[in-house]
Amino acid sequence: MIKTTTTHAGRLFVIAGCLCMMACSGSGTKNNANTATGNDETAITRGYFFTEKEVSFPECHASTILHLQSGELLAAWFGGKKEGTDDVGIWLTRGKPGKWEAPVEIAKIREDAHWNPVLFQSPEGKIFLFFKVGKKIPSWETWVKTSEDNGLTWSEAAELIKADRGGRGPVRNKPIVLSDGSWIAGASHEEGKWDAFVDISTDKGITWQPSPYIQLDRTALKGKGVIQPTLWESAPGKVHMLLRSSDGAIYRSDSEDYGKTWSAGYKTSLPNPNSGIDLTKLSDGTLVLAYNPDTANWGSRSPISLAISYDNGATWPKKLDIDSGAKEDEFSYPAVISYGDTIAVSYTWNRKKIAYWIGTKDELLKTAKDF
Repeated sequence: MIKTTTTHAGRLFVIAGCLCMMACSGSGTKNNANTATGNDETAITRGYFFTEKEVSFPECHASTILHLQSGELLAAWFGGKKEGTDDVGIWLTRGKPGKWEAPVEIAKIREDAHWNPVLFQSPEGKIFLFFKVGKKIPSWETWVKTSEDNGLTWSEAAELIKADRGGRGPVRNKPIVLSDGSWIAGASHEEGKWDAFVDISTDKGITWQPSPYIQLDRTALKGKGVIQPTLWESAPGKVHMLLRSSDGAIYRSDSEDYGKTWSAGYKTSLPNPNSGIDLTKLSDGTLVLAYNPDTANWGSRSPISLAISYDNGATWPKKLDIDSGAKEDEFSYPAVISYGDTIAVSYTWNRKKIAYWIGTKDELLKTAKDF
């Protein structure tokens, strides 16, 4: 059961979650807990968080996923008539594969488009749901709701930074907690050209301080720039980001001082069709990147893939396509997390559903190919 306060009506609604068995993604099979290879050697679980009959919105996009301390998962996304229309709100479900609560609209501040939810759980267990609100991306606002009980009930929404326009705090990917205890979130602005930066909180999300923009050689970079950083810390104070770009490749920047200052952004060998990316670092230091491996600006968002690095992102020798179809299909905007040796990915499935892929590192490596 999820309880939420609707800020536009001011009344408390208790919404009973109904449990449903989900259809498998991509392959067309009906078993929600199928394996990627159809045998018991690689128990990779994949499916959808809901069926089209369970929801009122015709389109959905930009999911986020969180592993709760209870062992369940939370997932959120935006849904409505179409990305950017005034009816779009933030939707949420919780549960486990084969046992998801019916999605509920957890945030609708006003009749403007809502965008890019981001779930984050603090070390103390408090859950944050960040999201954007606004008719246009360059002038959107960042709002936040919180939960003290694993997502069962939620606070009223509040602006992250009052009177901000352009979007502070996490723009699409999850914040991370650094070794010094500070929180750091990948942020970006899209006013004309695209610029990325980070927001840092040293008081558990109460206040945030932005870094300078990542410097770019705009004489060499094609298109608008870079946005939507995904972050990891490789050693105390050494923080890194990968960035979506308009230049046909993922960009990277590095910090030696807990994210306060950053190197100039530089192009990596990883392709990027100007589509969202996300990364998680496993406990052994292995990096798992979720992305679309196409090099054209606004290129194909099929397939969606996981790439693996053992050397802090210098090389990516293994890759697995976790969903694919025709060039015009869209499997995009992944969110990837890890807990123990398990990796969980949520992603947009042709704007009609939100799909997930869950497997261990060993199971990923069994089916991954040399890259």
